[in-house]
Amino acid sequence: MDFTFTEEQQAAAEAAKGVFAGVAPDAVPSPALTPGAVAESHDRALWAGLADADLLSLLLDERYGGAGLDAIALCLVLRESARVLARVPLLESSAAAAAVQAFGSDEAKSALLARAGRGEIVLTVAAHGRTGHDPAELAVTARQDGGAWVLDGVQTAVPWAYDADVTVVPAHTATGRTVLALVPRAHAGAVLAEQFSTSGERLGELRLESVRLTARDVIDADGAWEWLRDLLATGTCALALGLGERVLRMTGEYTSERQQFGFPIATFQAVAVQAADRYIDLRAMEATLWQAAWRIASGAPGALPAAGDVAVAKIWAAEGVRRVVQTAQHLHGGFGADVDYPLHRYHAWAKHLELSLGPAAAHEEALGDLLAAHPLA
Repeated sequence: MDFTFTEEQQAAAEAAKGVFAGVAPDAVPSPALTPGAVAESHDRALWAGLADADLLSLLLDERYGGAGLDAIALCLVLRESARVLARVPLLESSAAAAAVQAFGSDEAKSALLARAGRGEIVLTVAAHGRTGHDPAELAVTARQDGGAWVLDGVQTAVPWAYDADVTVVPAHTATGRTVLALVPRAHAGAVLAEQFSTSGERLGELRLESVRLTARDVIDADGAWEWLRDLLATGTCALALGLGERVLRMTGEYTSERQQFGFPIATFQAVAVQAADRYIDLRAMEATLWQAAWRIASGAPGALPAAGDVAVAKIWAAEGVRRVVQTAQHLHGGFGADVDYPLHRYHAWAKHLELSLGPAAAHEEALGDLLAAHPLA
């Protein structure tokens, strides 16, 4: 397989490097020292910079002011964002907009897409279910009442919930179908309660009590939720890869300078072997990420549905990023726990990414189910 990026994809990555070049990963208080959220909102100045660079509209068609690129381009940009722990809802807003574009009503497209691409509004997705362990689509019920839809249920750990103008909520109907509801902020019957991630970011528990939406604000196309969920999972893998690559570079720089017995500790076999193992993890994370992103972007058939490639990528991302940050902490010694040094922030973000949209074990089960349903010849 050929994972050579196109000129347009490379241009998006280069633009992202320029925007993220001046971002400091320790620009907000340390989550280790902050009992609540490290900040009330996302980095609005950075968000505006991403909009000016046309990086919020990568997946949108030209008629909505977008570049018409694909999941691979988005993952390249997300990879750069994670290297500096960029505090922006880039993944969630981009994925939600892409889902509306692919499956939403004409009215929803006209109301949301161009504004989202310009950074004027923020979209997010409630993808963690009631507890974070159960399927998100089972946490909320949706029923039709005349020409409206009525939603009831709870979604936990909604990222950027307090910043979002619209939250995309998966919900199940009495017939077992999944729909996507576009719930505006402060909508009647929708209540938020504060939650906090390991990275110190402000999340929201979203409670829906007889929330009524018009038909234009509910996407009932077959496969819409599955497509959005796969895109979110693949984007999370890109974040984990970028974070892990930055952490391994930090570790290489530190162990090359830190001396013991008159030699840099990077020259010690035990240190070099551990770093080499983590490099292998990152390369496996990278290969499986691009395979999953390519399947989503191209729609190419395979021995398994694209969800199988996404599951493999998420397994490697979840376990790989955990091993990378743990080894980095070990090789940094006590310095890695110093709250004046950014490594502990990367560790906290890595834990959040590891568990986001399900830990490795959950995706191993999903992969097993796919293999059982699609025996390989």
